[in-house]
Amino acid sequence: MAANKEYKALTATCHCQSVHFTVTIPSDALPLSIHLCHCSVCRHTHGALCSFHAPLPKDIGPEFISPSSLDKLTPYTFPRSKSTRFFCSKCGCHIGDRDHADGRWVISSAIFDHNGDERVWQIRSHIYASSSAEAGLFDLLPRIEGREITISNSEEEKDETAIQYNVKAQKCNDRSLRAECHCGGVSFTISRPSRDFVHDPANRKWVLEGKEDKWLGALDVCDDCRLVSGANVAAWMFVPVNHISPSPPEGLLIGSSKCYSSSDGVVRTFCGTCGAVVFYSCNDRPGIVDVAVGILRDPKSVLAESWVVWRTGRIAYLEDGLRYNGAFTKSLDEGLKKWGKERYGELEYFRVG
Repeated sequence: MAANKEYKALTATCHCQSVHFTVTIPSDALPLSIHLCHCSVCRHTHGALCSFHAPLPKDIGPEFISPSSLDKLTPYTFPRSKSTRFFCSKCGCHIGDRDHADGRWVISSAIFDHNGDERVWQIRSHIYASSSAEAGLFDLLPRIEGREITISNSEEEKDETAIQYNVKAQKCNDRSLRAECHCGGVSFTISRPSRDFVHDPANRKWVLEGKEDKWLGALDVCDDCRLVSGANVAAWMFVPVNHISPSPPEGLLIGSSKCYSSSDGVVRTFCGTCGAVVFYSCNDRPGIVDVAVGILRDPKSVLAESWVVWRTGRIAYLEDGLRYNGAFTKSLDEGLKKWGKERYGELEYFRVG
């Protein structure tokens, strides 16, 4: 390090803390610029609506704190990819990408401390927004505390994997929706609420009157979801397991899935090959799983609006998000309500479960 030059050490951990490292940034390189990437690769590898990425200055990378090391991460690459993506082998949290050409890192900002300090981190842009079809998180977050977030609609590089999966999605009729991670190791279909399910009084809390052909969905900014995905916000659709095909086994391990328990009575699954979040399940809601919206393959909308009734009046675990990054969370909450009101003419405040 250069003499008399000031540096700031930033610390990152995943949920299980198998991954623990710092990055040491020259103070004159701060704040680090965060872009929210809406490309299909980021959505389908994270299981989220976008990734939260910050490029590091040249020759700066993770400095692992023992016993953590790069060996705790699973690498993922695919044909024509320009970087290797890394996620925690135990809990699935995405850590960042390392460029194949020059070795530079783009890291997941959502796992770092000081995230709400705009002198250190600053969300500045939405990129590849055009690949998000009709709507995406960029519609819900046009600005943060009055500061405009720029939107790039440039075309993403052709992803042959995504093209193959889009063909599959188009083959699904309007009665089924495909869910699939980027590598294809986890793949299943979801059906619409059946007549028997809708007419059972015990299930009324899982469908809304007048919208019985859709499942409920919500945004979630809890710390646990953030630290198992590497994204500031999760998006979930709540589906009975008996409306998923093939039927998930008791442990919810489909295909290349791995499981992780973030707390007592909770099971989360993610793809062990590409790292995509897949399911969340808890003992309090037997027979119901949360499906990560980022792996849904609705050809019409990333938000799967023809399948999901979004809770637009309230974000789940708002207090966690406000504590971690108050400006982002407050602006997202305001943007979600504005979008819901403009899009549907009303706000939904339903309780989940």
